[in-house]
Amino acid sequence: MNHFSHTIGTRTYGFRDLKDLMAKATPARSGDYLAGVAASSAEERVAAQMTLAALPLGIFLQEVVIPYESDEVTRLIIDSHDAQAFEPVRHMTVGDFRDWLLSDQADETSLTALAPGITPEMAAAVSKIMRVQDLILVAKKCRVVTRFRNTIGLPNRLATRLQPNHPTDDATGIAASMVDGLLYGAGDAVIGINPATDNVQQVMRIVHMLDEVIRHYEIPTQSCVLTHVTNTIEAIERGAPVDLVFQSIAGSEAANRSFGIDLKLLGEAHEAALSLGRGTVGNNVMYFETGQGSALSANAHHGVDQQTCEARAYAVARKYKPLLINTVVGFIGPEYLYDGKQIVRAGLEDHFCGKLLGLPMGCDVCYTNHAEADQNDMDVLLTLLATAGCNFIMGVPGSDDIMLNYQTTSFHDALYARRLLGLKHAPEFEDWLQKMKIFRDTEKVELTDSLPPPFANALLRMA
Repeated sequence: MNHFSHTIGTRTYGFRDLKDLMAKATPARSGDYLAGVAASSAEERVAAQMTLAALPLGIFLQEVVIPYESDEVTRLIIDSHDAQAFEPVRHMTVGDFRDWLLSDQADETSLTALAPGITPEMAAAVSKIMRVQDLILVAKKCRVVTRFRNTIGLPNRLATRLQPNHPTDDATGIAASMVDGLLYGAGDAVIGINPATDNVQQVMRIVHMLDEVIRHYEIPTQSCVLTHVTNTIEAIERGAPVDLVFQSIAGSEAANRSFGIDLKLLGEAHEAALSLGRGTVGNNVMYFETGQGSALSANAHHGVDQQTCEARAYAVARKYKPLLINTVVGFIGPEYLYDGKQIVRAGLEDHFCGKLLGLPMGCDVCYTNHAEADQNDMDVLLTLLATAGCNFIMGVPGSDDIMLNYQTTSFHDALYARRLLGLKHAPEFEDWLQKMKIFRDTEKVELTDSLPPPFANALLRMA
């Protein structure tokens, strides 16, 4: 029996439940076809979107897409919902909500107050009936500021994660990439390394190296080794100078279990990092990464479309007040986002949903080499995200991560976005760049005429 229906001409389209309706209303992407949940035609998709637009927002508090009894993410979403914050939009349909978000009434103040009252499914639903320009405009109005050793997310600022990965974790190779990135002004979001050898001993070696560099040069930034959360907890217990705790997260309990985590473990990691008290201007200590398709790849999506699953991951992140969260939008591969068009749309959806839910969203603007995408598509997404107020992007030498073997954004790409849109670094990091004579005039985003050899050579010697 169909729970929802809509007639176009002489044909009536039925949708068995909210989960089915949400999936059918989603703009086309390969992962939903792979899962067997996508609309069978453009007309069915339109029928689903029109049906979804007419639904009252309150239905998402009454009907869940994954059962409350069997999923701790659903329980988190429902139990932590702020009814008072939701009150201003409680009477609206999904379509009314879209119109309100685009209106002048929805400004930074009202959107900040609203965020605790919005569930991931509400955010996903409204995104499904929005054009690209709608996603950009509303996300631009959402402001989420976080702090650890600097301040990220302020207006007209764009931070970068300096990502000096190396396929053998060679210290000199890592240091060389760090020098390259710092001399282009990268690294105010975090200096974050994906270790090639993922064990506690190696994690501690890299953490100590990063800490020495940051302390020696008094860089107002934070470090992170992107290892499993259990490794980081053990490293903290063994005295490692950990700044941020990293973990990949997903939108269902079963998907998180496939990552070897649950909410209790994340809570323990959060408390462990807070106990170190290493932040100087704030105490946001978590760094999360997500990506459309992760729940499907773990066979843990429960028939929910991949974009709604992605938005549900943001409820997990929101609980722990992260400094950073980013969608690694094209990393999982063309099975989930087939080409540049799908990657661009997904990146903007993720950024919009995260910001609407009150998260400091960044994006790894990326693709794998077997996807139907190229660097021109990434230029498009980078430009749109920077326009939409994205908190941070990645900075990798030459856009090519030689350890993870995927294509992302370079130090030069961040420089382009800043010059194009008049964006600046995190303010504390901006001051450091000028003090170190790396940048001459951050108002114009100008590099100095020559590299500062003492700084670069000394850092390499430290490796």
